[in-house]
Amino acid sequence: MERVYIGLGSNLAEPAEQLREALKALAQLPQTALSGVSSFYVSDSLLPGQPRYTNAVAALDTGLAPLALLDALQGVENGQGRERLERWGPRTLDLDILLFGDRLIDEPRLKVPHYHMHARAFVLYPLAELAPGLILADGRALDNLLAACPFEGLERLPG
Repeated sequence: MERVYIGLGSNLAEPAEQLREALKALAQLPQTALSGVSSFYVSDSLLPGQPRYTNAVAALDTGLAPLALLDALQGVENGQGRERLERWGPRTLDLDILLFGDRLIDEPRLKVPHYHMHARAFVLYPLAELAPGLILADGRALDNLLAACPFEGLERLPG
């Protein structure tokens, strides 16, 4: 079993409910246990004119191989109505593998650590709730990434 961190995001069709449904689906994945979930956060879209996103990070312990997990996550996205019409477009659900144990993965379909996580407060702050003091597989310290990525534009949701 390896500890994996998954970024969750939604800005369509009741985003917080989309994340709650996704967490139920993650808990049902084969060879996988849902080990923790951060608070939910609301943030502005990276592209102007889109609804705000609700984001969180989940910790999984999984025996699945990286691409098998990616396929399972895409199945969850599709099951919740995800359509891939434009890059960074609005979506019912986005599930990203942020970290996969101590692995560095560079494949056409999967880059781990996630290639933009260092610049995204909506990923780093929820991740820090689950794994304070984490050192990424590439040697970067989560604390250093947080220091370079201010908590701006984020709103932590209650409960």
